Amino acid sequence: MSKNLFKIAKQKKIKYFLISFVDLFGVLRSKLVPAQAISEMQKNGAGFAGFATWLDMTPADTDMFAIPDPDSLIQLPWNKEVGWLASDLWMGGKPVNASPRVILKNQIKQLAKKNLKMKSGVECEYFLISQDGSGIADARDIQSKPCYDQSALMRRYDLIKEICDSMIDMGWGPYQNDHEDANGQFEMNWDYDNCLTTADRHVFFKYMVKSLSEKHGLRATFMPKPFEKLTGNGCHAHVSLWNEKTNKFLDHGDRLGLSRLAYNFLGGIMNLAQPLSAFFNPTINSYRRINAPPTKSGASWSPSSISYSGNNRTHMIRIPDPGRFELRLMDGSTNPYLLQAGIIAAGLHGINNKSDPGEPLACNMYTDYKNYQNLKKLPNEIEDAIEELDQSKELRESFGENVIDSYVKLKNQEIDDFNKEERFDKKSSITDWEKNNTLDC
Repeated sequence: MSKNLFKIAKQKKIKYFLISFVDLFGVLRSKLVPAQAISEMQKNGAGFAGFATWLDMTPADTDMFAIPDPDSLIQLPWNKEVGWLASDLWMGGKPVNASPRVILKNQIKQLAKKNLKMKSGVECEYFLISQDGSGIADARDIQSKPCYDQSALMRRYDLIKEICDSMIDMGWGPYQNDHEDANGQFEMNWDYDNCLTTADRHVFFKYMVKSLSEKHGLRATFMPKPFEKLTGNGCHAHVSLWNEKTNKFLDHGDRLGLSRLAYNFLGGIMNLAQPLSAFFNPTINSYRRINAPPTKSGASWSPSSISYSGNNRTHMIRIPDPGRFELRLMDGSTNPYLLQAGIIAAGLHGINNKSDPGEPLACNMYTDYKNYQNLKKLPNEIEDAIEELDQSKELRESFGENVIDSYVKLKNQEIDDFNKEERFDKKSSITDWEKNNTLDC
C-alpha cells in the first residue's frame, strides 16, 4: 500500500509540500501545498497548465496533473516544515509520455523486461559566483591550477558543510567534497543508487545547492561554460547494471573488469553519442565546453571524440574500476531524467544489437586526437546535435515519435530565439543571451 502523506506530515511535522516536476528543458516546477490538502493531491495530483512550461502543449490543452511519488519525499534539512516530492505528470487519465520522469520510468520498464536494473551515480560540478553572474565569488581564488585547493575549499566551509550535512541527514551517503579544476568551482559526491532515485536526488541537489548558496549570500550555477578561460561544469555519470544483488557488468577475468554485456551496453552509448548529445549537452552554451580548447588549468576535461579507455580522463568514457564505467559527456545543464533515460535507451540498443565498442585506447586524446581520424566526433553546435536526434531512428524507436518531435520542436524554437539576438561563435565571448538563459539551468 502507498505511503500516506497526510499521516507522514503529522509524524514529521511537515506543514507544506512542494509538489514538483521537471519539464523538457530541466526547469523545476512546483506548487506549494498545505499539509491539510495533501491527501487530495496524492490521489488526483496538483493541476498545472502545460503550455506555461517547456512542454509541447497549447493554451487550449486541458490541465495536466502532477501526482507525487511518496517514495521520493525529502524533508528539507534547512526547513523541516517543508517536504519536497517528485511527481509524474498525467493528462486525461494517462501519463504524459513526453515528460522527463515518465520518459525515464518507461525506459526502466524496458530494462526490467530483461530482469535488469540500472544503478548510477552522478558528479555535479558547479561554480559559486557573484550575484550578477559576472565573475566567481572568491576574489582570492586565482591559482592557475586550483583543483583540490584546500584554502579555497575551506573559505567556503560553512556552505559546503551545510550542503554535506544535509545529504547526511537525508541518508544519501556523501563521501567527498572538493574544489574542482576551475577557480570558483566545486563538486560534491554521494553514493550511487537505482537510477530513478539518483535522478530525483540530482534534481533536488541542484535546488539545494542554489538555495543554500543564496542563504549564504552567494549564487551557484551549473551552467556548462560560464567563463571562457575556465574549465566548464561537467556532470559525469557512473553506470552499472544489476540483477537483484549481482552486478552484471562485473567480470574479474576481463582486463578492465567488464562483462560482455557491459561492453555491448557501452557500445550502444558510443554508437548513439551524437544524437544523445541533444539530451546530454542540451544548451547553446554546452558547445563551448564540448570540443573546447585548453583552459587556464591546461585541459578542458571534456570530450571531443567518441572513444573509451581504462582509467584515463581524456576520453568520453573511462573505466576507473571493475564493474562500472564513467560517461563524461554530460554537462551541468543536462536534464537529470533524460540523462538516465538516454543512457538506458542507448545501452539497451547496444545489448539488443550486440554492439562492439572496439578496443580501448590508452592515448592522451587531448593531444593525440589527430592520430585517430577514424573516430567519430561529437557535435560542434547545438544545431548539429538536434539534427542528429531528429534523424535518429534508434532513439525515435526507444522514446517514441512524439517525445522526440516535441523536444526537437522546442529546442529549435529556442535556437531561433537566440539567433534573433546573437550568433554562436566559439571564438567570440560568451553572449548575454547565454548567461541570461543558462546561468540558472
